[in-house]
Amino acid sequence: MKKHSMLACFLVIGTAACAQKASKPLKRSAATSYAETITPAKLKKHLYIVAGDEMEGRETGKPGQYKAAKYIIEQFKAAGLQPGAGNGEWEQPFSLMQDSLQKSSIQAGGKTFTFGQEFYASVKDAANQQLGATSAVFAGYGVTTEANDPYKGTTATDKIVVIADEEPGKKGAPLTERLRNAANHGAVAVFVVSERNNLGGRGGSRMRRTGLYWPMMKTMEYIPNCYFVAPDVAAAIFGKPWSELQTAAKAGNPTPATGQVASLEFSKGTEEIKSSNVLGILPGTDLKDEYMFLTAHYDHVGIINGQIHNGADDDGSGTVAVIAMADAFMKAKKAGKGPRRTVVFMTVSGEEKGLLGSQYYTDHPIYPLEQTVTDLNIDMIGRIDDEHKKDTNYVYIIGDDKLSSDLRPISEAANKHTGLKLDYKYNDPNDPNRFYYRSDHYMFAQHKIPIIFYFNGVHEDYHRPGDKPDKIHYNLLAKRAKLVFYTAWEVANRASRLKVDRNEK
Repeated sequence: MKKHSMLACFLVIGTAACAQKASKPLKRSAATSYAETITPAKLKKHLYIVAGDEMEGRETGKPGQYKAAKYIIEQFKAAGLQPGAGNGEWEQPFSLMQDSLQKSSIQAGGKTFTFGQEFYASVKDAANQQLGATSAVFAGYGVTTEANDPYKGTTATDKIVVIADEEPGKKGAPLTERLRNAANHGAVAVFVVSERNNLGGRGGSRMRRTGLYWPMMKTMEYIPNCYFVAPDVAAAIFGKPWSELQTAAKAGNPTPATGQVASLEFSKGTEEIKSSNVLGILPGTDLKDEYMFLTAHYDHVGIINGQIHNGADDDGSGTVAVIAMADAFMKAKKAGKGPRRTVVFMTVSGEEKGLLGSQYYTDHPIYPLEQTVTDLNIDMIGRIDDEHKKDTNYVYIIGDDKLSSDLRPISEAANKHTGLKLDYKYNDPNDPNRFYYRSDHYMFAQHKIPIIFYFNGVHEDYHRPGDKPDKIHYNLLAKRAKLVFYTAWEVANRASRLKVDRNEK
């Protein structure tokens, strides 16, 4: 008994000692005291402003986006950053274009047809056009082959060419090829006829206005305006049922048919939309000519159907995390512990329009891309998705192993300070959501710059009016932001820059 009791005592003592050793807190790093300045209260204060109603949803090129840029600049200044856009400026400006339809109609056979009901055209691709009485010619499917020439026996010079759309389930020549063929025969416009083109007024404002796009040189190739029209339009032009012409087209032997359009009008206006990326820098010490980026997009989708879409999570959460990390890094700098590499804090606009701001930056870099060592990009880190309702202590990590074998070990070591579950689900190259390609980091990755994309997944308020600051999990937001900070600290201060030794999808 006694011997057993002593053995039990030794076991108890040993177990207690092991437990004490296991529960020993992680050794504080030089970054810890500065990471702890990234607090839920600080993030909440910023986010209620960035995602407040006064910012009107921060749509690119709208007053709310300009207000948000001003606020970010104020915070970068307050932290002590230097202007990062060159020439003492905080903003890297860029211009986008947007076309809006002014008016458009077709008159034929004593009837007037309305844009968005019986016909439509690409507002971006179509040029302004106004025609009086103009002859029209039917050209089948518009494809010339050795066996069949729909233009044989007629002329399309200075006429409107009318062609049938592809038959359902059949793949014919691309539309661009058929348009080129019409252009080569002298057409001034092309009408493509299909049952699918009868919109019944469902076109809405989105058909009358383009998205934002880059100014670009006009192609020297002439392509006539293409209008997608309903069968009723064709029947009015040729004075016979469209089915007769369609039957001939299907047989590969279109009946020569001519008609007339009484008038055609297509008028649009083009507006220049001004936007900007906001950049602040913290110059490094001995490795200051190498650059590490911390990015988030500060734009959102604006006001839709009269409702403000505040975008608290998307991507107000990332924006305020960048602001808080700038302040933390500057506190370290003031304490004599500034980063070895230069840290660039960049919030971009135009992400919701197609990664336009980050594309502009990488097309017009302020700091050499070949000297840019990484981009840590944050896009939505304030909420919880459906898959993690019971296990909320997580963050999705995307892209960390795509280009560098160094980055995942650094990220996982940094996570020892935060204890998050790093979920790699969306890092799978076969993930159908393709999130790796859908945020601003990808513009850096295209230039072989290693990246990490931090993400909480989508939720019921994604791109909806319910994405408001009161639904953010601020403690979790702070923990995720600290993970980014610890990772950035290591990348900015390590002796060697990250290897670029992988090329994964």
